[in-house]
Amino acid sequence: MGEGHTEKAGGADESGVELQKFGVALRRTIGEMNRLVHGFAVTQGLHPTDIHALSFVLDNPDTATPGLVREHLGLTSGAVTACLDRLEKAGHIRRSRAEGDRRVVRIHYVPGAKSVARAYFMPLAQAADRARGRFTEDELAVVLRYFDALNDELGELRVPRR
Repeated sequence: MGEGHTEKAGGADESGVELQKFGVALRRTIGEMNRLVHGFAVTQGLHPTDIHALSFVLDNPDTATPGLVREHLGLTSGAVTACLDRLEKAGHIRRSRAEGDRRVVRIHYVPGAKSVARAYFMPLAQAADRARGRFTEDELAVVLRYFDALNDELGELRVPRR
């Protein structure tokens, strides 16, 4: 558990938030997000893993490479190539060679494809905005700080390669 937190009997830490309830809430959120991702994958004729790769490319617009996607998703080189081939064929990404070193392949999210994803995920954005409206700016700052810390911690975990 993080610095400054000690677990008490019954699964509650010193803040009084029950760890089990917190875990259930996180799993529900992840489940709902996965449901939406799977739906988008189906509409695009893709695999859910392809959408995770696409999200990585979106979040790393200038630095995404097949090797980084492989590392992030814990896939084999062959699986990443197949994933990127599907994404390219579906019109979501394009690959280019770096000017300074032609051996380096960069992955780019095709601008027009963003509108397809944006349209599909608009209800998600609207739901997030409605939920955000229930909190003060100070509360949102804490939530954002928590997600940043959680993502840092999760980023340190390595998944076994498939």
